[in-house]
Amino acid sequence: MIAYKMRLYPNKEQKEKLEFTLTMCRNAYNEMLGELQEQLIIDRNMIQGMLPDMKIIDERYKQIYSKTLQYECYRLFSNLSALSSLKKKRHKIGRLRFKGKDWFKTFNYNQSGFKLRRVFKKNGRLELSKIGDVKIKLHREVEGKIKQITVKKSVDKWYATIITDGERKTECGKKELGIDLGINHFIVDSENNKVEHPKILEKHSKNLKDKQRKLSKKKKGSHNRRKVRKEVAVLHQKITNYRDDFLHKTSTDYIKKSKLLVLEKLNIKKMMQQKYFNARNMADASWGRFVQFLTYKAESAGCKLVQVNPRNTTKTCSKCGNIQDMKLWDRTYKCSNCDLEIDRDYNAAINILNIGTGRATVETNPTTDYGSGQHG
Repeated sequence: MIAYKMRLYPNKEQKEKLEFTLTMCRNAYNEMLGELQEQLIIDRNMIQGMLPDMKIIDERYKQIYSKTLQYECYRLFSNLSALSSLKKKRHKIGRLRFKGKDWFKTFNYNQSGFKLRRVFKKNGRLELSKIGDVKIKLHREVEGKIKQITVKKSVDKWYATIITDGERKTECGKKELGIDLGINHFIVDSENNKVEHPKILEKHSKNLKDKQRKLSKKKKGSHNRRKVRKEVAVLHQKITNYRDDFLHKTSTDYIKKSKLLVLEKLNIKKMMQQKYFNARNMADASWGRFVQFLTYKAESAGCKLVQVNPRNTTKTCSKCGNIQDMKLWDRTYKCSNCDLEIDRDYNAAINILNIGTGRATVETNPTTDYGSGQHG
């Protein structure tokens, strides 16, 4: 399966219809959730059977494509299934919540109700049933048969995620690399290649701070507050786009040149709670999202991805295996046994690769919590 995210350019009438569809799908979801919460024994067929009655009671539902409404039933039970799965893993969970206006941003066309065509170069048209022929920017060739269209509103822009049955053709490389994720450098690998931290949040922090201060001074419920709130949301979206662009390019580059990638399995949430880590910079680095991108790209390209216990990867000499104490601010590893002097992160990356390939001299303990304070 391949997903393509494309920008939509609806006209004024089409925007109103998209907004209307989003509102009615949210209402349908909330009505079905309300009925579900009243059931002593969950009956999916009964919930699904509510849709024809809803169209009789409120004729506005007739203006929405039928499969789009049916998908909301699927979404509801998918969310319920996800909660059940978390409960089995002993996570603390609550009940499914009703969706407010700002918490419902997508609707779907599954299998039918849409038609995509290219008009000229990157210009195309996406025909959506009950909405119309919407302009779309086809910046890539869509491969495979289209299975689903997800329409999403992001601040004041509209996007279509096109899901097809095609297969990605990315090929992996021939290198075996260990990767150490850090703050000073985003990545240092076992060949001593360094990827600088983009520090995207830091670059936009002053602008973001000014806008948030401006927002806090506006009267709640006023037009000016809504206006400034939109500006803040646009800036947050811009930061997210910059970060995702960096993560996609970096992960793709490593997949294309590697047949084996070895990373530490970090407990990022726990690390962010420790006082000697800069939680803000760690959140800005988005290590978890980077690993997520690497994982699915490695799978599609045939690259092997291994995650290992990070215990003592920083403290251990990559040459002789000697273990010595390393403070977080010590950036150069100086071995007291063999006199090796090497960059701290480079040393850790070599150890990570050695663990992943079975050549390790690092003392590991499978019961140790990942994400201990030894990471650097």
